[in-house]
Amino acid sequence: MLPPRQQSRVGGLQTSLSLVSSDPRLSPEEPRSNSDNIHESPTESASSRETWPTGDAIAVKKMENGKAEIDIPEKSVIRRVSSADKISLQDIARENVDIICEKMHHLPEEFLEELKNGLRVILEGGNGSQHREEFFILQKLVQSRSDLTAKTLIRAHRVQLEILVAINTGIQGFLHPSISLSQTSLIEIFVYKRCRNIACQNQLPADDCTCETCNNSNGFCNLCMCVICSKFDFEVNTCRWIGCDLCSHWTHTDCAIREQLICMGPSVKSGVGPSEMVFRCQACSRTSELLGWVKDVFQHCAPSWDGEALVRELDFVSRIFHGSKDTRGRKLFWKCDDLKGKLNSGKVDANAACRAILMVFQELEMDSPKSLENAESERLVAPQEACNRIAEVVKEAIRKMEIVADEKMRMFKKARLTLEACDRELADKAREAAELKMDRQKKKSQIEELERIVRLKNAEAEMFQLKANEAKREAERLQRIALAKSDKSEEEYTNNYLKQKLSEAEAEKQYLYEKIKMQESSRVSQSSSGGDPSSMLMYSKIHDLLYNVPPKGDSQSNECHPFRSNP
Repeated sequence: MLPPRQQSRVGGLQTSLSLVSSDPRLSPEEPRSNSDNIHESPTESASSRETWPTGDAIAVKKMENGKAEIDIPEKSVIRRVSSADKISLQDIARENVDIICEKMHHLPEEFLEELKNGLRVILEGGNGSQHREEFFILQKLVQSRSDLTAKTLIRAHRVQLEILVAINTGIQGFLHPSISLSQTSLIEIFVYKRCRNIACQNQLPADDCTCETCNNSNGFCNLCMCVICSKFDFEVNTCRWIGCDLCSHWTHTDCAIREQLICMGPSVKSGVGPSEMVFRCQACSRTSELLGWVKDVFQHCAPSWDGEALVRELDFVSRIFHGSKDTRGRKLFWKCDDLKGKLNSGKVDANAACRAILMVFQELEMDSPKSLENAESERLVAPQEACNRIAEVVKEAIRKMEIVADEKMRMFKKARLTLEACDRELADKAREAAELKMDRQKKKSQIEELERIVRLKNAEAEMFQLKANEAKREAERLQRIALAKSDKSEEEYTNNYLKQKLSEAEAEKQYLYEKIKMQESSRVSQSSSGGDPSSMLMYSKIHDLLYNVPPKGDSQSNECHPFRSNP
């Protein structure tokens, strides 16, 4: 019998968010409570829905060596984008990969994050049937395309690839800002070569399984998904999951009850004798006993359950053994119903109920056909019967050894696949680190080049400023020289003008003097002959004018030279 289902990769993460199924054929109705009716299996239980552990501000950042790192997303400010540059989710689901990639490279990160938020709202289904219808339309567009292959998706934009994977799988965890999966992993998830469970991430088919379910169901992982509904969750150490003893595939208890895979059948160990409740695996069509499996789950896990968890597990056991017709199965069914009633009414606490159910399992072990056979073993048996019993014991031991060997081989293959996945992840990280280093060196060289250009421009600016200052001083010097030369030329002009006027006055004076002399000589000649008194008067006035009045050259110099200015 397989041990209780354990998910070592999950690391204790709690489920809180239901995600849309990637199979549009499945009913999207809300899950019913497991304790509503123990006589029927819900149409789709909460345990058969894919869930991802998210919160308001906490998200799984990356999965590394089976552990999840938690990070807090940063807030961003949304900038406006013109309507011509905008793209929609329908465009991403319908248009060519290269065209959308080219458009996304020109869009701001805030707009791309807004696209992802819009798809997250649709996947959450807050608007009921409208959101489910929008999602099914998007998923039909994506799944009907034949151009979305690994070769074309390698050229896709990171956000474009995340949106396509989220639409194809119906899981909004791929859209969370803190999820960090390599582009190779996203492409493998899209083409069903890797498990879509972010906490699993195994290569498909898991453990190189060759069964029909693993080979024919796209994206099915036998390590974390239900064989019937192909969904996963993070419930461990519980009766919600039933494992096959032979092929190690898992099935939701609700799904097994709904498909009538839990029924009465011959004893698994002997194949003869009274029938008991068995589970028939849909993957390998072989049966596994249920009473021993339930007993192992309770013995290993019940001490750590609280009252609510114990009631929930007792409800699962009640529904498993509801149709039991053997004595032990009916006794367990009645005891579980009795303990559920007492726990709900508060008559007993969880510890007392746990001890009581474990005691019931011990009593059922004593009532088993094997115990009765041991009680009668004191009587003598025939040699042939003894040989038959020994052969049965040997066969049982060999069967258990084969099961253990198969389990060890499966664990070895799983460890090898995990190691290979880690090596690939390490290679991806090394390549990304090399790319980041190259980008950093490129940016550094660009910064140094810009700094050199800035220094050169500063030197040119200082040189031009120095030349400008020199030109300014030279202009001021030339202006002073021009002013000095202007004053000097004006003074020379004035002197020359005055000299010319003076010479003209001297010439006029000389001319008048000659004229007077001539008049005097004529007067003398006239006086000798008896002159006129009026002529004598005129002569006297001219004489006074020439010898008594000062020359007017100096007073008229400024008037004759109007542009003269005294500095």
